[in-house]
Amino acid sequence: MSVMQKVLIVEDTRTNLALMDMLVREIEGCETVLFDNPADVLADLPQLDFDVALVDYQMPGLSGVELIERLRQCPRVADKPLVIVTADKDSRVRMKAIDAGAVDFLHKPIEPVEFTARLKNLLRLSHYQRELADRAKWLKSEVDKATMALRQREEEIIERLSIAAGYKDFETARHAARMARYSAEIARGLGLEEEFCQDLQLAAPMHDIGKVGIRDAVLLKRGLLTAEERAHITEHTEIGSAILSGSNSELLRMAAEIAASHHERWDGEGYPRRLRGTQIPLVGRICAVADVFDALTTERPYKAPWSLDRALVYLKAEAGRQFDPACIEAFELRLENITRIMVDFADDVCDGDRPAVEASPVRLIGSSRPAAG
Repeated sequence: MSVMQKVLIVEDTRTNLALMDMLVREIEGCETVLFDNPADVLADLPQLDFDVALVDYQMPGLSGVELIERLRQCPRVADKPLVIVTADKDSRVRMKAIDAGAVDFLHKPIEPVEFTARLKNLLRLSHYQRELADRAKWLKSEVDKATMALRQREEEIIERLSIAAGYKDFETARHAARMARYSAEIARGLGLEEEFCQDLQLAAPMHDIGKVGIRDAVLLKRGLLTAEERAHITEHTEIGSAILSGSNSELLRMAAEIAASHHERWDGEGYPRRLRGTQIPLVGRICAVADVFDALTTERPYKAPWSLDRALVYLKAEAGRQFDPACIEAFELRLENITRIMVDFADDVCDGDRPAVEASPVRLIGSSRPAAG
């Protein structure tokens, strides 16, 4: 054993303390940490380092059994081999010591050969425990690295898919960045775990990936859509779900769920499956609010941007009809952060020749256009 091992000895009788100190030091690779008062051990416990502890049973103020109980309560040393040194052969003493956490007993008066042999076994046990702990720590580190690498690959896949969708629809990239962050803020307003909120922000940009399957003539049309064109553009939800479904990645599975459900309505009048209320996945209900809010407050080929106040009035009016009321409440709770996102991720100045025609809610949400991007 190349690493120096430390043996803690707690003994109030100085002759016994000196004898055990000498016997321990005769073992190669060992050094001692000596105390003649158990109270001092507890005082030094935050920085105390040892591999095996030898604790006298009868000491003033605090018995060896009580000291072992206190040591076992300290997570840093709780797994160390703790040994009672006693002249008492009463079985009840042994049971109390075992219940307190002692793993072995050494008898007084000290018999050097037995003491050395049993201590070597305990030191060997401690050495193997440390090796196992180091091995477990190394394995955890390797698993964490592999998990992080896998996560980074998943995030890169989503980022690349988002870039691809942006080539199809120039509005998609900035819209996706904003609505993803809005979605995460709504999730925080609902009190969801931060890990979930971050996953949602990563997955939400995929909500419109299905637009890659929509004809450009329909997707980029500035005027009213025909009935056939409306039916075609609604297919982007199922196309997106088909692209993303079947993955082993939790992020991509969440993205598939969002793609399929972000145009469902709380009242059951949405698409593609006309789900109602809590039948709609929570991620879909959250993203529906974020998606429509961004559509309302940004310029589109068929409308000028709405003011923040007007958009808020609309969202609150549609709570319980188009939107989950809880999501609207969460949106309002996080409004300060959402407003900051609007500014930080605003679209570039649009072409001057684009018509600035303000759309009504009917045109934006109703039969002539889908609800949002």
